[in-house]
Amino acid sequence: MERLAAAWNAGDAAAGADCFTEDAVYGAPPDPRVRRGRPVLFEYFGGASGRLHPMHMQWHHLVFDEREQIGAGEYTFQYEIRTHGVVMVKLVDGRISRWREYEVESPLDWEQLAAETRF
Repeated sequence: MERLAAAWNAGDAAAGADCFTEDAVYGAPPDPRVRRGRPVLFEYFGGASGRLHPMHMQWHHLVFDEREQIGAGEYTFQYEIRTHGVVMVKLVDGRISRWREYEVESPLDWEQLAAETRF
């Protein structure tokens, strides 16, 4: 997960896509758009020419069930807007095979958003 954040923060679409399996499925319900496959994710992450603006991903908490190879992360992401969210991932052979995120747009930084619920 840290390798993925570093790739996105560096604008390296290839390194970001390499964190996913060839047949990965990436979605953000209730958005009906689901991205399938490493080549599609490479383009979504900026492709050869990169994104117009820099991306910034910061993990706040990561948890992982080693037996099930399922994890979750709480994050702040910025690209044109700031969002805070949670992602659920399924790993296969050390790469992300499924990504499902839930996020909310907010002008608040992490400390303000979490406020009294922070741990």
